[in-house]
Formats: sequence, structure tokens, C-alpha cells
Amino acid sequence: MSRRLCACVAAVAIALVGCQATPTAPPALDLPPATAETSPDLERWWLLFDDPGLTALIDEALAHNLDLQAAIARVDLARANLLLAQSPLYPSANLAADVNRTRQTLVGSQPLPAGFNPLNDNARVGVRAAYEVDVWGRYRQGAEAARNELLASEYARASVRTAVAAETARIYFGLLAGDAEVDLLRATLRSRDETVELQTKLYRAGLIGDYDLQRAEAERASVAANLALAERTVGSYETALAAIVGRSPREVFAPQIERHVKEARLLGVPEVPPGLPADLLERRPDIRAAEARIAAASLRIDAARAQYFPSLALTASYGSESAALADLFTGPALAWGIAGAVLQPLIGLKAIEASVQAETARREAALVAYVQTVQTAFREARDALVANRTMHDALVAQGERAGRLEASLKLADLRYRAGYSGYIEVLDAQRQLLQAQTLQILAARDVRFALVDLARAMGGGWDYRADAAAR
Repeated sequence: MSRRLCACVAAVAIALVGCQATPTAPPALDLPPATAETSPDLERWWLLFDDPGLTALIDEALAHNLDLQAAIARVDLARANLLLAQSPLYPSANLAADVNRTRQTLVGSQPLPAGFNPLNDNARVGVRAAYEVDVWGRYRQGAEAARNELLASEYARASVRTAVAAETARIYFGLLAGDAEVDLLRATLRSRDETVELQTKLYRAGLIGDYDLQRAEAERASVAANLALAERTVGSYETALAAIVGRSPREVFAPQIERHVKEARLLGVPEVPPGLPADLLERRPDIRAAEARIAAASLRIDAARAQYFPSLALTASYGSESAALADLFTGPALAWGIAGAVLQPLIGLKAIEASVQAETARREAALVAYVQTVQTAFREARDALVANRTMHDALVAQGERAGRLEASLKLADLRYRAGYSGYIEVLDAQRQLLQAQTLQILAARDVRFALVDLARAMGGGWDYRADAAAR
């Protein structure tokens, strides 16, 4: 009696262990406090720039980008895997038909009597059904794990969407800055050509020496070299844009990128409310994907653990069986059957243990990935907030520097024409002004880069509120 009692207690203990659910929630982390007074709506943040060219390119990228199409295919694959994981939860039924013939050589241990037909025919047709009762939740947990993996793939698609929109905008603004720099250098090169022409006339007239002429020609060559590099950069940006929006190889090789924004508009940028929103974890699709992967891994552990316990299988058949095809569908040929079976694993428990350990290790990896994802999210958010604040200051300072150097160049030119200073002073002022104007263009580009990075860091580019409502 005591042995039976101990066996029952052990069985109950094993069952209770098997029924323990692995936590599916992500771990609690020490998060920074929210500092944003308002929660910005960044679903289509690129509209803030009021640039039809940018909007058209991002819409084209979201429709045709190859990385996004691959992410959509992965969602379709996860959806198919969910249907596959749900299939054991329902009975399976098959229409079966078979015909067989056997030859008999003995009756018991005696030879066949004379006139005995040694051939036996048998025909069978009917419906066969099978169903395994999910007593321990193995298939339910597997299906729920597949559902969370589908969620993770959908959030991963949203992450690709936000990345594609942000990268398209960055390349576009880089292209605009490249255009502005090319325009600046072309105008500067025309000015240097005029200067070289003037200096050549003065040199031939004997009014200046060879030194001033050589310096003017060298400065002109320097601008021409910088112009070639700037044109190369513009070409690279055009190719990158054609590729990211998903155009054909022919269009990537010969890109046609329309843009109408001039330098004056490039220097103006929209404003986004500063501060860290309280719902950053909900805004970021990569964090949502990491949470879904933790839930899926936890459920996989429970599904693997359920293999320790017995399975209950039910089978049934209904149809006709006869030795003659003509009698197959008659009343006497009716045949049916029903059966149940319990299968308890005895050998191979180590394989089940290994499966549980493997799923546990995958969950630990998912937990680490979640912490890393959250850490990356707040690092990107802080970097974007700092850049968004400081780049505006840099743009203002570069604009002031360019204005003062432009005035300085005018004074240097007056001093040179009046004979109070040498031409080297004019060249130095020209060089500094060109550098300041170039840095002003790059500062305007970096301000826009900072705003793009801020929108991406805050999870901009998808409607997370609508997604939460749909769940």
C-alpha cells in the first residue's frame, strides 16, 4: 500500500512539475524616467519636412524595397508555420481505399486440398479519422509559440519599415547637401577662373609677380579637385537612392532622382518636441519583437516538457470491406472500428531532456537579446536627442561664421586693390569662406540627419497605437 501511495505521490509531483508554466513576460529593467511633455506623432514623420520629393521616394521605398519584401515573405512563412502548428489540435480524416490479393499455400500445416482456390481478394474503402487528445497542452503551447513567432516577424517587418524610411531620408538629405556643395563649388570655380584671368592680365602687364599668378592658379585647381569629389559623392547618393527604393538594375545603373529643394530650404528644418516619451518600449517594433520571441521561447519549453507525459490517441474508421468488388457497397460489407491508445515514453527520456535544455537555452538567449535591444533603444534615443539639440546650435554658429568671413573677404579684396596687402591675404579669405560655406551646408545636412535619427529612435514609421488596438 505504501508503495502505491509513493507511486501516486510521485506521479502527482511529476504532473505538477509538468504543469508549471514558464514565465512569458520580459524581465523588468531599470529604465530612465520620461522627460517629454508631449508624445509626438511620428507615424509618417517625413511629412514634417514638407518635401514632395522626399515623400514620393519614401512611399516608393515602402512599396518596392527588397529588404522589406523579404521581411514580408518571412511574415508569410511564420503565418504558414502557425497553421502547421495548429493542425494537431484538430482531428485528421482521410478517405482510404485499398485492394489486395494474397496466395495461400497451406491450411494450417497441411497442403491445400484439391480444388481449393489459393488466391484471396480483399477490397476496402472508407473514412479513417485520428485525434490525439492534448491533455498536457503540448500542441496548444506549440501553437501559441508559433503565434508569438508570427508576432515577432510582423514586428520585425515594422522594424525594417522604419529603417527603410529613415535610410531613404538620410540618403536623400545627403544628396541635397551634395547638390548644394556642387553648386557652391561650381560658382566658386567660376569666380576662381575670373581671378586667374585677371591675374594673368596683371602678370602680363608687369603689375604682379609670378608668385601671385601661381597661387591663383593653384587655388583654382584646388576648387576643381573638390568639385570632382563632390560630383562623385552626388553620383553615389543617386545610386544608393535608386537601390533602396527598389528600382531595376538598369535604373540603378542610370539613376534618375528628382529633387527640387534648394539650399535656402535645406537650411530650414522642422522642430520635434524634445524629451524621452514614456511609451518608448511600445513605440519601438524591435523591442516588441524581442518580447514576442521571449514568449515564444518560454512556450517552447513547456511544449518540450510535455513530452515526458503520456499521450492519448483516438482512432476511428467507417466503411466497407469485401472480398468481391460487387459486394463492397452492400449492407453486409459495412465495417467500422474505434480505438484508443495511451503511449507513455519509457526509453528516450534523455532526448526529451535535451530538447527541454535546448529550448531553455534559446529562452536565455532571447532574454539577453531583449536586454540588448532595450539598451540599444535608449542609447539611440539619447544620442538622437543630444544630436537634435546640438546640431541646431552648430548650424547657427556656422551661418554666423560664413557671414563674417564673407564680409572679411570683401575687406581683404579692398585692401589688396588699394595696395595695402598682398594677394595672399585675399586667397586666405577666399579659402576660409569656402570652407565655412561648405561646413554650413554640412551642418544643415546633419541637423536633418539628427531629426531623422530621432524619429527612428522614437519608433517612428509605423502606427504602434493601431497595432496595440488590433491585438
